[in-house]
Amino acid sequence: MTLSRGRKVYTSLALLSALMLTAGCSSMDEKSSGLDYEPQVRKSRAVEEEVGTLSSRLLEALKIKGKVTDLAPMASPCDVGDGNTKKYRVVRHPWSIYDVDNKTLEKGMNNLAVQLPQQGWKVVEDGPDTSKNRNRRILAVHTKTHVQLDATWRKRDEGDDPLISFAVYSRCFRDPGHS
Repeated sequence: MTLSRGRKVYTSLALLSALMLTAGCSSMDEKSSGLDYEPQVRKSRAVEEEVGTLSSRLLEALKIKGKVTDLAPMASPCDVGDGNTKKYRVVRHPWSIYDVDNKTLEKGMNNLAVQLPQQGWKVVEDGPDTSKNRNRRILAVHTKTHVQLDATWRKRDEGDDPLISFAVYSRCFRDPGHS
């Protein structure tokens, strides 16, 4: 992935990262972890590699060329509501493809929608979001790894450059090095 210092792209990624920090790890029930599943014990590096590999396959599934932000998957604390944020981790990989027109991005989203089930993803949502532009959003879960995907084609007709933003993130897990 190619590094870009474009302000618009980084602004989008910062917003996306902030939103991701508030989602994905707060589903509660009666289990000891506060999650609706028991987190696996895994090393952060292994989960980062898994999320990075799945992200690379998503880029290939688009079957379009454009500039891509170069941010690596990164582990961070996962708040499960028990006050011990150091115990649980989550890996997030926000990235975008940009510097292409909306017609090309539409083709990429169509390709992605077709390729996801063939690559082991279950699509849970595919349709317009609630924005003024009615941007297309695809939410999916990888059936084997439970990694989650949020891909949004941001049309940006008001002068901003269009792009597809991706948020690929793992379930919460316990890293033996962060207990």
